[in-house]
Amino acid sequence: MASRFVKPPVSDGDPGYRRKSLPFPSLPKNDFAFRVAKAASNNLGGFPTSPSFSSISSGDGSAPNSEIETELDSVVKIFTVSSSPGYLLPWQNKPPREARGSGFVISGNRIITSAHVVADHTFIQVRKPGSATKYNAHVLSVAHECDLAILGVDSQEFWVGMRFLTLGDIPFLQDEIAVVGYPRGGDNISITKGIVSRVELLQYSHGATQLMAIQIDAAINPGNSGGPALIGGKVVGVAFQSLTSSENTGYIIPVPVIKRFISDVEDNGEYSGLCSLGLHYQPTENSQLRDYFKMPPKMTGVLVNSIHPLSDAYRILKKDDIILAFDNRPVANDGTTPFRKRERIAFDHWVSMKKPNDPVPIKVFREKKECEFSITLRPLQPLVPVHQFDKHPSYYIFAGLIFIPLTQPYLDEYADRYSMWPRRLCERALEELPRNAGQEIVIISKVLTADINAGYEHLAELQVRKVNGTEIENLSHLYRLVEDCTDESIRFDLDNEGVIVFNYPMAKTATTTILMRHRIPSTASADLIVEQDSKKDVTEA
Repeated sequence: MASRFVKPPVSDGDPGYRRKSLPFPSLPKNDFAFRVAKAASNNLGGFPTSPSFSSISSGDGSAPNSEIETELDSVVKIFTVSSSPGYLLPWQNKPPREARGSGFVISGNRIITSAHVVADHTFIQVRKPGSATKYNAHVLSVAHECDLAILGVDSQEFWVGMRFLTLGDIPFLQDEIAVVGYPRGGDNISITKGIVSRVELLQYSHGATQLMAIQIDAAINPGNSGGPALIGGKVVGVAFQSLTSSENTGYIIPVPVIKRFISDVEDNGEYSGLCSLGLHYQPTENSQLRDYFKMPPKMTGVLVNSIHPLSDAYRILKKDDIILAFDNRPVANDGTTPFRKRERIAFDHWVSMKKPNDPVPIKVFREKKECEFSITLRPLQPLVPVHQFDKHPSYYIFAGLIFIPLTQPYLDEYADRYSMWPRRLCERALEELPRNAGQEIVIISKVLTADINAGYEHLAELQVRKVNGTEIENLSHLYRLVEDCTDESIRFDLDNEGVIVFNYPMAKTATTTILMRHRIPSTASADLIVEQDSKKDVTEA
């Protein structure tokens, strides 16, 4: 992954979209803002609607496109009720919102749709085309980073007469494509036709990930998300986002990404994540840079800047290595590899499409010598999570201090509320890499003012480094250290060299009062309490 920066996507008025502003070094630079097509909703604003070609039939009753007429019966409408968590007040959820999306059925009685259609869902229903009956559905698996989900429907009545769609391949430039779904502006199924314009890596707005995407000139509007893009009756992509600064520029998720998701679920029973090499690298297009590292005239590759400490590459590669080839594909000075005639694609694509624990050959130039290694790929988590869909935020309250792990959604919500970024925390999110598995940056997000913490109000938005002299690993570790404290006093050391000290018995008493005053149901999130109780049970056993 290149050490370049991305211009953040914008929400276009969508209150449910949380990934807006913080650039992460794992994302390459892009000069455009994207929005997920999103599910159509009364809550959504700012989306222009575009007319689509026909619905199920023309005015004279004839089919508009006989090539895909039978495939239309396999495209379903999805009705979702969702409730996103709050991150500034992590014990509260935001008001429920209704949304609409699209999906299509595949073998095994499964429905493919976009992850953002069902993110943070509380209730899902689906409806077949031409039917008035809705059937309850549930999520079987979801991959937010590649914006895909698989739904199941228990009712056997729903599957009667249903025809499963099959996956095709990556379309070629100028191929005609039909996007089928239920965009906002009507209730019936809709078809929009367009041409394949480009195939390359793109930032997925929902998952904040760089993956292959197909650009088309067919309109993709709210409600289209999750619907199939068809060529010759086969699925060649899933509609998922569009370009905000341009009309009729949409993007679909290509078949390799879809197959990677489905095969992962089939092999492991659940989605395990996309693989990463764990590198930040830079292009070597500058001739002086290449001369400095003694690269021969015909040699091409990219320069390794830093390596994720938890990756397999960390024990094999070194800073200043030049990556010449990945999986026997030569890497150019700009980080791309040959793809098809007149087309190239970043070598990150081949990395992300590998299965976890796959060994891959890699060739590097190190100290004037070419070396070949085998590196095992696996999913890697950033120190600061980019998204937290479908889970409740973790928190712990002690003496009015709200402790949380630093996450991108928290930074987004903070910026929305205060129209500014907490600079110190953003630097942590951008620069720091995890040293150990499970490591988190724990911060004081807010101080609920009370007598016990008077004078500490200005110490919010700071990282907690130690509790009574012990360096903390994550929020769960801090929770255990505080709850198991036996000293008269408890001390918190912060990253600005600040110190917070409480009389422990007085602070415990004050915590109960503060929770009652603010109508907070629990001193900690359920995950922390369950984990603490399970560890106590193990100790007692």
